[in-house]
Amino acid sequence: MDMRTVLVTAGLALCACRGRDAAGPSPGQVTVYAAASLAAPLRSFATAYGKQTGTVSAIEIGGSLEHARKMTELGRTPDVLVLADYEVLASLMPKYLSWYAAFANNRMVIAYTSRSRFASTITPQDWPDVLTRRGVTIGRPDPSVAPAGYRALLMLQLAESTYHRPGLAAAVLANAGPRFVRPNAAELAALLDAGEVDYIMDYESVARAHGFQYVTLPPSIDLSDAAHTRDYARATVRVRGAHGDSTTMHGTPILYALAIPINAPHRAAAEHWVAALLSAMGRAPLESAFVHVLPQPVIVGSGAPGVLAQLDAH
Repeated sequence: MDMRTVLVTAGLALCACRGRDAAGPSPGQVTVYAAASLAAPLRSFATAYGKQTGTVSAIEIGGSLEHARKMTELGRTPDVLVLADYEVLASLMPKYLSWYAAFANNRMVIAYTSRSRFASTITPQDWPDVLTRRGVTIGRPDPSVAPAGYRALLMLQLAESTYHRPGLAAAVLANAGPRFVRPNAAELAALLDAGEVDYIMDYESVARAHGFQYVTLPPSIDLSDAAHTRDYARATVRVRGAHGDSTTMHGTPILYALAIPINAPHRAAAEHWVAALLSAMGRAPLESAFVHVLPQPVIVGSGAPGVLAQLDAH
C-alpha cells in the first residue's frame, strides 16, 4: 500500500510488545546504519540495550542516502537500517529489503542563536525577508547525502507558492552557498553552534536538542502534517542516485523508518534489537531527544519479523 494512503487513513493495531522491553538475544554484535539526526538517542538506547543483553551495537552515523549507497554501490550490508526518510528504504525494495516500518516523525524549522544577525527581530511571519537580506549566512545539509538537505529545498519551494513569492527559494539559497553545506544534520548543527552561520534549515529535534532558538513554519510547508500530503507532493527536487545517476525526490511528510535487510548477517540479533527499539526502552531516548514517536509503527511490505508482524501490515 502507498505510504501516503497509509498515513492518512490507516488505523493499525498496537504491537503486543509495546510498552515493555523485548527479551534480549545472546550476546553478539549488531551493525546499524543510522541517520545522523538520530545519533544521540540511538547511542543512548544502545548503551541501555547492551547492559541488558550484552549485545554490542556498532552504529555507523551518516546521511540516509549515503547509507543506501553503501549497499547499492559498495555491496555492504548492515543488520539494521534506521533512516530519516521512508522513501529511501522504499527505493531499496525488493532487491535489498522486503519490508520497512515507519516509526517517528519530525518537522523542518529555521534554527538560530542569539548571535545570529537579526535574531532579535526574526518571526514566523518575516523569516523570508530575514533569510534573503544581504550578509546573512545560512547553513543546510547536503541534499545528495541527507534527507534534511533535500527537504530544505522542498520546504523553500512550498514557501514560494504558499507566500506567493516567486524567486524566494533562489534568493534564500544565494545566502546558503556550497561553503555552508554539510553532509548531515548533526554536522550542520555544529556549524551554527560555532557561529559560522546565522541560520540553518534543519529538523526541530536537532534545534531543540542543541538548545537553539528556532522559527516554526506553517504545517503547509514544514513537511510535518499528513493532512498536507498532496500539497507537499507538488514540490520536487533532483538528487544524486545510485551509480552516479539522479533521482527525483517528492515532498512527503517527514517519517523516520527502519528495516532489516534481506541478507542481514545477524538476523536474529537484528530482530531483537529492532523489537527493543520499538518498545519502551527505545521510545524513551527518542522522545527525550525531541523525536516524536508514532503511537504505533506503520509496516509496509512483507516478511517483517514476528514481533512486528503482530501489527496489521495491510
